[in-house]
Amino acid sequence: MSRPYRLGSLRGQFLRWLLIPLVLLVALNAFSVYRNALDAADLAYDRSLLSSARALAERVQILDGKVVANVPYVALDSFETDTLGRLYYKVTGVKGEFVSGYEDLPDLPKNVPRSEIYPALVHFFHADYQDQPVRIAALHQPVYDDQMRGIALIEVGETLDARRGLSRKILIDTLLRQAALVLAVALMVWVALRFVLAPIMQLRADVEAREPTDLSDFDPNVVHKEIRPLVNAMNAYMARLQTLINGQKRFIADASHQLRTPLTVLKTQSELALRENDAVAMRQIVASIAQTTDATVHLANRLLTLARTGHGAAAAELQDVLLNQLAQEVCLELAMPAVRKQIDLALEADDAVYYRGNILLLHEMLSNLLDNAIRYTPEGGRIILHVYRDNGQAMIDIQDTGPGIPEAEREKVFQPFYRASASSAINPGGTGLGLCIVHDIVKLHGGEISLTNACLEENPQSETSGLRVQIRFPISD
Repeated sequence: MSRPYRLGSLRGQFLRWLLIPLVLLVALNAFSVYRNALDAADLAYDRSLLSSARALAERVQILDGKVVANVPYVALDSFETDTLGRLYYKVTGVKGEFVSGYEDLPDLPKNVPRSEIYPALVHFFHADYQDQPVRIAALHQPVYDDQMRGIALIEVGETLDARRGLSRKILIDTLLRQAALVLAVALMVWVALRFVLAPIMQLRADVEAREPTDLSDFDPNVVHKEIRPLVNAMNAYMARLQTLINGQKRFIADASHQLRTPLTVLKTQSELALRENDAVAMRQIVASIAQTTDATVHLANRLLTLARTGHGAAAAELQDVLLNQLAQEVCLELAMPAVRKQIDLALEADDAVYYRGNILLLHEMLSNLLDNAIRYTPEGGRIILHVYRDNGQAMIDIQDTGPGIPEAEREKVFQPFYRASASSAINPGGTGLGLCIVHDIVKLHGGEISLTNACLEENPQSETSGLRVQIRFPISD
């Protein structure tokens, strides 16, 4: 059997559920900010490249039918070296001839689109030059004189050192800001959780400080609304536990009282037997001891059954029980006592009346009911046990022609050790536990039990002095 998963800290779990998505969102946001910043940096550097290309374009002209670039030394030096990297340029004439600059600077690829950002015929593209990646602006510049006209190409390239440096700075600044934001959120959530969970921590301290015998309610108003159902459930559980403990105490007290009498009788009878010298009298005392022992064993068995049903220990031991077959077995077991009293014991059962329950307890229930009916029905009487289905219920109906139970006592007989007045007169040695055990078994199985007058005369509408016990078990098809 696999071990159940053990939950960790509520604070830690809440932080994980909050911070992990937050970190992912921050990462996505940082990536987006970084990309936008790079685009802005590229736009700024591309504008600088375009300005350099335009500055060169102003110095390109046609002299004697040739395109020339009049680039002073100072301007050339500024193009070649920049504080953040190197600049390269190249001027190509209207016929594709090299005019000035770095002749091996890469040409403009044919598939590079024109930039729509600037009102100029400029193309931007990346290339490798002198084993370094460069960004190149290619500007088409119209040139003309009185004899010819055309389009010259001015290319200005720049190494990516400056751009990469700016990119790293943007990335680091973005990550630092986002990390600081996440840490600030985590700190605020941690502090907030300490205040929010304070009532729950106080409730835990109150539970730990409780005495084992203190089952009083906890105040649900001291915790948040979402936790109150849990506190109410705890209170309801403790109320059930208190009821169980009270029932155990009452049962122990009653059982002790009931067992004390037969044990005292046994001790007295044993002492009499030890002092008795007459064999006949001793035999009578031993017979009395045997009878008292039988009664005590019967009482102990009833007490154990009552304790078992009271604890619900057998509630999980369920199986499909064929009630009509179980009723037949119980009738056969108790047939001899009925025959000795010349009681007409009849079983009327439908076929295949199933109910899911504990077969041992259901057998005990039927045995108690039928044993009571046989005990209190006079000689020559009648007992009918009927098992059938009715409106989605499994029905057990037992009727006898005994003295019955007065209506005022029908609820009391389900209490432990209570005996009806008519029953006490007929069977003084009874325990008063039979119907209590039956009641607990019925409730344990989710059924209902009722006591009414029996109708066993020819006229079914007439009320007789017998007892009718009806038990209803809900069943599902």
